[in-house]
Amino acid sequence: MAVVDDASLIRESFGLLMPGLDVVAAVATVEELVRLRPVVDMVLLDLHLANLEQQPDVRQGIAAIRALTRCGYRVCVYSQEERRFVLAACIAAGASGVVSKALPTRRAERLLLNAAAGGTVIPQSVVGILEVLVRRDSITLLSERQRQILHGRARGLTYAQIAKQLFVSESTLRGYWLDLTRSLSDSLRNLTPGEIERALGLAPGDLLEFWSGEATDVKDWWRVDMGK
Repeated sequence: MAVVDDASLIRESFGLLMPGLDVVAAVATVEELVRLRPVVDMVLLDLHLANLEQQPDVRQGIAAIRALTRCGYRVCVYSQEERRFVLAACIAAGASGVVSKALPTRRAERLLLNAAAGGTVIPQSVVGILEVLVRRDSITLLSERQRQILHGRARGLTYAQIAKQLFVSESTLRGYWLDLTRSLSDSLRNLTPGEIERALGLAPGDLLEFWSGEATDVKDWWRVDMGK
């Protein structure tokens, strides 16, 4: 795994705090990682990197995710960001997961290992957005069972609670959820900003134009309030 974070303390201590993760590169910018091109299963990316006024050309946010995925890297965002549309935009841009820095270390480590192994880690707030999109037929390629599982997860039910409701084992349900999150993240990447705005009842332009396009001007990422 590689870590991209401008906080030296995090870069230097990540492997010690999460011994289950094999950190082979830890750098401050996406540009530095692209120059090094380490062979890793996943890149762990902090959305909020260098100060834009001091280093205006440093990629951040969606632009950083797209730059890494274009190089063939699997990306998981590790951030204190909580706004649900920002987190959903990360998935739409190609991130395989989003893990909060506020989580307990052991919990975060398990989620990161899951993402590195090929899983998709979707925050609870984004699960709620996806459930709305499915309910309003913006995402349609789901079975009735998958819709039931998504409905339960969007309301914060545990795997055990949903498994009991649907009369399946918890391990079977986890398999369903893995397939479901992959399908939902792929569908989210294929939606246009206009389709998402209409489905969620937002005004035209409430979402960033680069949601499903090229993000090159990183300053736009911070100018727009995505917390609506």
